[in-house]
Amino acid sequence: QVQLVESGGGLVQAGGSLRLSCAASGRTFSNYAMGWFRQAPGKERELLAGISWSGGSTYYADSLKGRFTISRDNAKNTVYLQMSSLRPEDTAVYYCAGAKGRDYRRPSDFGSWGQGTQVTVSS
Repeated sequence: QVQLVESGGGLVQAGGSLRLSCAASGRTFSNYAMGWFRQAPGKERELLAGISWSGGSTYYADSLKGRFTISRDNAKNTVYLQMSSLRPEDTAVYYCAGAKGRDYRRPSDFGSWGQGTQVTVSS
Protein backbone atom coordinates (compact mmCIF):
# COMPACT_ATOMS: atom_id res chain seq x y z
CA GLN A 1 0.00 0.00 0.00
CA VAL A 2 1.49 3.29 -1.13
CA GLN A 3 1.11 6.29 1.17
CA LEU A 4 0.70 9.73 -0.40
CA VAL A 5 0.76 13.13 1.30
CA GLU A 6 -0.15 16.29 -0.61
CA SER A 7 0.97 19.80 0.26
CA GLY A 8 1.06 23.26 -1.27
CA GLY A 9 -2.61 24.11 -1.43
CA GLY A 10 -4.11 27.30 -0.09
CA LEU A 11 -5.77 30.55 -1.05
CA VAL A 12 -4.80 32.28 -4.27
CA GLN A 13 -6.25 35.10 -6.33
CA ALA A 14 -7.53 34.49 -9.83
CA GLY A 15 -4.68 34.57 -12.30
CA GLY A 16 -2.17 33.38 -9.74
CA SER A 17 -0.14 30.19 -9.49
CA LEU A 18 0.41 27.34 -7.05
CA ARG A 19 2.70 24.33 -7.03
CA LEU A 20 1.35 21.22 -5.34
CA SER A 21 3.67 18.51 -4.07
CA CYS A 22 3.01 14.87 -3.24
CA ALA A 23 5.41 12.82 -1.14
CA ALA A 24 5.15 9.06 -1.60
CA SER A 25 6.23 6.17 0.59
CA GLY A 26 5.42 2.53 1.17
CA ARG A 27 6.50 1.11 -2.17
CA THR A 28 9.10 1.70 -4.84
CA PHE A 29 7.95 5.07 -6.15
CA SER A 30 9.85 5.01 -9.41
CA ASN A 31 8.23 1.74 -10.53
CA TYR A 32 4.74 3.26 -10.89
CA ALA A 33 2.96 5.94 -12.85
CA MET A 34 1.42 8.79 -10.85
CA GLY A 35 -1.30 11.36 -11.33
CA TRP A 36 -3.40 14.17 -9.94
CA PHE A 37 -7.16 14.33 -9.43
CA ARG A 38 -9.44 17.03 -8.09
CA GLN A 39 -12.94 17.04 -6.66
CA ALA A 40 -15.25 19.97 -6.02
CA PRO A 41 -18.42 19.71 -3.92
CA GLY A 42 -21.19 18.13 -5.94
CA LYS A 43 -18.87 16.95 -8.69
CA GLU A 44 -17.16 13.68 -9.48
CA ARG A 45 -13.47 13.17 -8.95
CA GLU A 46 -11.71 14.33 -12.11
CA LEU A 47 -8.42 13.03 -13.49
CA LEU A 48 -6.27 16.05 -14.33
CA ALA A 49 -2.91 14.62 -15.33
CA GLY A 50 -0.77 11.51 -15.29
CA ILE A 51 2.93 10.84 -15.66
CA SER A 52 4.89 7.71 -16.57
CA TRP A 53 7.25 5.94 -14.20
CA SER A 54 10.25 7.75 -15.69
CA GLY A 55 8.59 11.13 -16.13
CA GLY A 56 9.22 10.96 -19.85
CA SER A 57 5.56 10.85 -20.90
CA THR A 58 2.52 12.72 -19.61
CA TYR A 59 -1.24 12.89 -20.01
CA TYR A 60 -3.47 15.93 -19.48
CA ALA A 61 -7.21 16.37 -19.42
CA ASP A 62 -8.45 18.55 -22.25
CA SER A 63 -10.18 20.85 -19.77
CA LEU A 64 -6.87 22.12 -18.38
CA LYS A 65 -6.12 24.05 -21.58
CA GLY A 66 -2.37 23.96 -21.00
CA ARG A 67 -2.47 25.68 -17.60
CA PHE A 68 -1.22 22.74 -15.49
CA THR A 69 2.05 20.81 -15.66
CA ILE A 70 2.81 17.50 -13.95
CA SER A 71 6.35 16.42 -13.15
CA ARG A 72 8.16 14.02 -10.85
CA ASP A 73 11.48 13.67 -9.07
CA ASN A 74 12.07 10.00 -8.36
CA ALA A 75 15.16 10.73 -6.27
CA LYS A 76 12.87 12.64 -3.88
CA ASN A 77 9.87 10.28 -4.21
CA THR A 78 7.81 13.34 -5.11
CA VAL A 79 5.35 14.30 -7.84
CA TYR A 80 4.37 17.91 -8.56
CA LEU A 81 1.50 19.79 -10.15
CA GLN A 82 2.33 23.31 -11.29
CA MET A 83 -0.87 25.31 -11.71
CA SER A 84 -0.94 28.67 -13.49
CA SER A 85 -3.61 31.17 -14.55
CA LEU A 86 -5.88 29.84 -11.84
CA ARG A 87 -9.61 30.49 -12.02
CA PRO A 88 -12.37 30.34 -9.41
CA GLU A 89 -13.66 27.17 -11.08
CA ASP A 90 -10.34 25.50 -10.18
CA THR A 91 -11.40 25.57 -6.53
CA ALA A 92 -11.40 21.97 -5.30
CA VAL A 93 -9.63 19.42 -3.18
CA TYR A 94 -6.63 18.16 -5.12
CA TYR A 95 -5.50 14.55 -4.69
CA CYS A 96 -2.27 12.86 -5.60
CA ALA A 97 -2.83 9.38 -7.03
CA GLY A 98 -0.71 6.28 -7.44
CA ALA A 99 -1.27 4.08 -10.46
CA LYS A 100 -1.78 0.35 -10.28
CA GLY A 101 1.02 -0.10 -12.78
CA ARG A 102 2.50 1.66 -15.75
CA ASP A 103 -0.70 3.06 -17.29
CA TYR A 104 -1.83 6.55 -16.28
CA ARG A 105 -4.32 7.91 -18.82
CA ARG A 106 -7.61 6.72 -17.35
CA PRO A 107 -9.16 7.08 -13.88
CA SER A 108 -9.30 3.29 -13.57
CA ASP A 109 -5.50 3.16 -13.89
CA PHE A 110 -5.18 4.59 -10.37
CA GLY A 111 -5.71 2.75 -7.12
CA SER A 112 -4.32 4.90 -4.29
CA TRP A 113 -5.00 8.51 -3.25
CA GLY A 114 -3.74 10.88 -0.62
CA GLN A 115 -5.86 12.84 1.83
CA GLY A 116 -6.02 15.86 -0.47
CA THR A 117 -5.07 19.50 -0.24
CA GLN A 118 -7.56 22.35 -0.59
CA VAL A 119 -7.06 24.90 -3.36
CA THR A 120 -9.31 27.96 -3.23
CA VAL A 121 -9.18 30.56 -5.99
CA SER A 122 -10.81 33.91 -5.29
CA SER A 123 -11.76 36.73 -7.64
